[in-house]
Amino acid sequence: METIRKSIIIGSGPAGLTAAIYNARANLQPLVFAGLNFGGQLMTTTDVENYPGFPEGIKGPELMQLMLKQAQRFGAEIKYENVQKVDFSGEIKKVFANNIEYDARTIIIATGASARTLGVPGEDRFFGKGVSTCATCDGAFFKGKVLAVVGGGDTAMEDSTFLTRFASKVYIIHRRDQFRASRIMQDRTMANQKITVLWDTEVKEILGSEKVTGVKLFNKKDNKESELKLDGVFLAVGHNPNTAYLGNSIELDEKGYVKVYDKTKTSVDGIFVAGDVHDFHYMQAVTAAGMGCMAAIDCERWLEAKNL
Repeated sequence: METIRKSIIIGSGPAGLTAAIYNARANLQPLVFAGLNFGGQLMTTTDVENYPGFPEGIKGPELMQLMLKQAQRFGAEIKYENVQKVDFSGEIKKVFANNIEYDARTIIIATGASARTLGVPGEDRFFGKGVSTCATCDGAFFKGKVLAVVGGGDTAMEDSTFLTRFASKVYIIHRRDQFRASRIMQDRTMANQKITVLWDTEVKEILGSEKVTGVKLFNKKDNKESELKLDGVFLAVGHNPNTAYLGNSIELDEKGYVKVYDKTKTSVDGIFVAGDVHDFHYMQAVTAAGMGCMAAIDCERWLEAKNL
């Protein structure tokens, strides 16, 4: 059993590491559970051009390494372990990793969300080489190109419309004969002359050599396979919040995201949240970092108010 810490941060993406920087500078000596896969979704991103302060852009993994070094510089302790479970029932919050209990006065939850994928051949191979889960992050790399968006919800509609700012043509590939998106989003999408919808169609394989060159499709209505030449595939089939380890310790919404009741405060006193594990609307590195800052400040003020 270790001593009771003032702050434990679960997660090591932009939200978790920004929280670590702020808590460490406040002399809270935070313990960060970075997980076995450190750095969050940016570790699978090549060029990041929309994070402030890097006019020439920066590689996703490099950005996360810089954040990590900054947190460590101010005294944050990093453990590359996954949290297995938590116990927030008492005044002292308990976190379990590698079958060891760690105790703290406050916890910041920043474990993000994982993009759902199709599970088809070529998807992993070409991730970051034409396959993306973030249109706003990567769309500008495809000026004048032909793209596809896979999905049928609001995100697919938003991504398709956004990508027409850069692409010469955008296909929406949807496995059903109607969208799940809101009517206003459907109308806006269907009115865009750059967008063509492929109904009742599934992606069976992503094709390419060094980068994506097309997809193999299957039409469920006529049972025919075909190939479509493309320069990029954007997956818009949703995200899964990384909250399984929380169990019933904290209130989640119907999609499994952590609920917020006051700025970054959760349903449990002394537990705060930051980033995509709560925010499924923006899901950007800069907004996650901003919320990490907010959570750290809320955490520090909570401790001050209780003279801890």
